[in-house]
Amino acid sequence: MKKLQSLIIVSFLLFSFCACAQNNAHDIIYKQGNSELQGYLRKPAKAGKAPGIVILHAWMGLTDHEKNTADRLSALGYYALAADVYGKGVRPANASEAGKLAHQYEVDDYTIYIARIQAAIDEIIKQGADPNNIVVIGYCFGGFGAIEAARSNLAIKGIVSFHGGLLKDPTGATSAIKPKVLILHGNDDPTQPKNADIDIRNEMEARNADYQMMYFGHTVHSFTDKTAGNDMSKGVAYNASSDKRSWQYMLDFLKEVFNK
Repeated sequence: MKKLQSLIIVSFLLFSFCACAQNNAHDIIYKQGNSELQGYLRKPAKAGKAPGIVILHAWMGLTDHEKNTADRLSALGYYALAADVYGKGVRPANASEAGKLAHQYEVDDYTIYIARIQAAIDEIIKQGADPNNIVVIGYCFGGFGAIEAARSNLAIKGIVSFHGGLLKDPTGATSAIKPKVLILHGNDDPTQPKNADIDIRNEMEARNADYQMMYFGHTVHSFTDKTAGNDMSKGVAYNASSDKRSWQYMLDFLKEVFNK
């Protein structure tokens, strides 16, 4: 009887743990102005204040790629919010639509892009993250957004850009960049403007940024995305080695900025 009771208790605890783990991951509706945004939130298992990481999606909108990143970061003890830039229910059906949406936020509605990044920061703090320990990371289109968050001096510790757009700052600002910057890029990425890497280094130097730029050899665009395939000739391909290395660079960066 005692063995049976013990088995029942253990089974109940395991079920409760699994249920809590599942309930910890959920879509979340938050707002920027009057616009509804639908992100994906993961909280750390341990209750209490912990650093928060906002994840900005690539040009196809919020996908399993960003959600998986949130899951992994949550398992490491961070609050993680895979943010929504485009708005609830706005998801491009193909690359053509994605290109138009990305251009809209990178150029036409640049200030709204920054406002939606700020809305995600506000939301993750509202959900329990330490307001003094926030980092923004992003992929591709989201990588550009992360760099812009640093350029705009949002109240964050730092940013990480994975194969992000190395476009010039639309505002032409010259003030010092306060958040620390980590840019992780494929050396053979064909999507960037000519001399973009030189231009952004010059900007970081001129604006006295604490920055790091890591380039991965034999690596093209979207190297962290397993759905990108492996045909480098297309200019977009997954690279397992660069994916693993870039993730480790990010983890080391997070430890540094969060003093962990």
